[in-house]
Amino acid sequence: MFDDLNYSQPYASARSPVMGTNMVACSQPLASQAGLDMLRRGGNAVDAAIAAAMVLTVVEPTGCGIGSDAFAIVWDGKKLQGLNASGRSPQAWTPEHFAGQSEMPQRGWGSVTVPGAVSAWVELSERYGKLPFATLAEPAIGYARDGYQVTPIIAELWRRGAQLLKSQPGFAECFMPDGKAPLAGEKIRLKDHARTLELIAQTKGEAFYRGELAEAIIAHATTNGSVMSLDDLATHTVDWIETLSVPYAGAVVHELPPNGQGIATLAGLTMIEALGVGEYPVDSLETVHPVLEAMKLALADLNEHVADNDHMRFASEQLLDSAYLMSRAGLVTEQAANPGHGSPKAGGTVCLSAADESGMMISFIQSNYMGFGSGVVVPGTGISLQNRGVGFSLDPEHVNVVAPRKRPFHTIIPGFVMNADGTPLMSFGLMGGPMQAQGHLQMMMRILRYKQNPQAAADAPRWRIESGLKVAVERSFDPQVVEGLRAKGHDIDVEDPSGVFAFGGAQIIQRTAHGYVGGTDPRKDGLVAAY
Repeated sequence: MFDDLNYSQPYASARSPVMGTNMVACSQPLASQAGLDMLRRGGNAVDAAIAAAMVLTVVEPTGCGIGSDAFAIVWDGKKLQGLNASGRSPQAWTPEHFAGQSEMPQRGWGSVTVPGAVSAWVELSERYGKLPFATLAEPAIGYARDGYQVTPIIAELWRRGAQLLKSQPGFAECFMPDGKAPLAGEKIRLKDHARTLELIAQTKGEAFYRGELAEAIIAHATTNGSVMSLDDLATHTVDWIETLSVPYAGAVVHELPPNGQGIATLAGLTMIEALGVGEYPVDSLETVHPVLEAMKLALADLNEHVADNDHMRFASEQLLDSAYLMSRAGLVTEQAANPGHGSPKAGGTVCLSAADESGMMISFIQSNYMGFGSGVVVPGTGISLQNRGVGFSLDPEHVNVVAPRKRPFHTIIPGFVMNADGTPLMSFGLMGGPMQAQGHLQMMMRILRYKQNPQAAADAPRWRIESGLKVAVERSFDPQVVEGLRAKGHDIDVEDPSGVFAFGGAQIIQRTAHGYVGGTDPRKDGLVAAY
C-alpha cells in the first residue's frame, strides 16, 4: 500500500495533502465539488468524474469544451480498463486535401477532428455509472445557465486566448461578452452551453453525433469550408483497450497505448530504473541529469514512432522491450546529448482523478489542445472544438501522416498505478500538452521511488525538455543544480510557471490503508474535495 509516504511539505506551496474515503481532485473547485456531490448522492467514482468533466467545459473552457477529446483509465474493483474516446480525421482528409501546405493548420476548421469527449461521458456512464446520466449533467447545466465567477488563472488564460482567437468563427460571440474576456472574479453565463448540455443529457449524446447538434456542427463546418460530414460524426466510435505497463520502484505504472504519449513515460521510467536513479536526493544534480537524458531518449522515440495504434510500424511492446530500453539507457553519459530516435528490432487540457469508498478509482482527461483548441465555436450551441488535427504530420514518410479516419498523435494521457499484488494504488494525471509524459515520469519518480506524498510531488519544481539541448526549469529550481546542468552541456531556460502548457497541472489520488490521500497542483486553481 506504500503507507511509508513522507508527509513533510518541503516546497514553497507547503499545502497539506487532503485525506478522505471519497475524493475528487480537479483543476477548478466547482468541478471538484460537483463530483463530490455525485458521491454524496449515491454515485460512484465514475459518476463523479463525468459530472466534474462536464462542469469543467463550463468553468475551465480555456482547457476543454463540449467539442474536446477524452481518455480514461478505470479500476472498477476487479479490473483495470482503458478508454480511448479520441476522434478520427474526416473521411475527406487525404494527404492531397492538404496539398501545398507545409504543416497542418493550427486553428480554424482545418484543424478539427471528430470530437470524442461526449462519447466518453456516455460510454463511461453506461458501463460503470450508478446515477442517471441526466443527473450527472445538472451541476454543469446550472453553472452555464445561472453563471459562475471566473477564477484567476483561468481568467488570465482566457485573456490570452481571446487575443489570439477572437476572429475565429463563433469565438467572440460565445467567449467575449461585451467584446472582452471576463476578468478574475467576474460572473459569466454561457446559456447556449447550458441548452446544449441539456440536449446531450436528454439524448445520452445522440443529439451530438446524429441529431440536432450534429446538424448544427456540420452546417457551421460547411459554411466555413470544412469537409467534415454528418457521416464522420455518426460513425465515431470509442475503444475499450488494455493498458500498457512497466514495473517501477516496486509498483506497476500503467498508461494507455498509442495514439497517446504515455508510452514515453513508461520507456523513461524503465531507463531511469536501469540507470539506478534513486541513490541521490530527488532534487540533486546527480538525479536530475540522468533523468533528463533518459526522457530525451524516450521523447525521440515517441516523436518518430508513435501514431494511431492501427498504423504503428513497431508494436508498443517492441518500443517497451527491456533489452531495447537497456541499450537506449546505455547511451546516457555525464554530458547532455541531443539524441536521435532508435529502432527496435522487428518483431490547454484538464485532468481529474476520483475515488470512492468501494475502491473504484478513475483517471480522466479531456482537452481542446491548444488553449481553446481550434478557436471555432458552433453558433448558438457553446460547442468549442478541439484542434487535434495539428497532431498529424504532412510528411508522407512519417508514421503519423494525415489520412482519412485516422486518429492523430495525442498529447493527453491519463495515468494509473497498481501495487505489485494487483491492488490499485493511484489514479493521476498532469495536463499540459508536451509536458504530460515528462510530468508523469517526474511525479512517479517522486512518489514511488522517493516516497513523497501526492501534494509534495505536485508542489515540487519541474523541468521540461524542449528540443535539442534546451531544457526549461521553473524559477524555484535550485540555482546550484541549474548551474551544474549547464556545466554538463544543458541549455537551460529558467521560467515562471505560466502559460497554456508551461509545467503542467497535476491531480493525484493515492490509496492508503485507511482511505485516500490527494494532491492538486498549485499552478492551477484546483481543489481536492473529500469526505
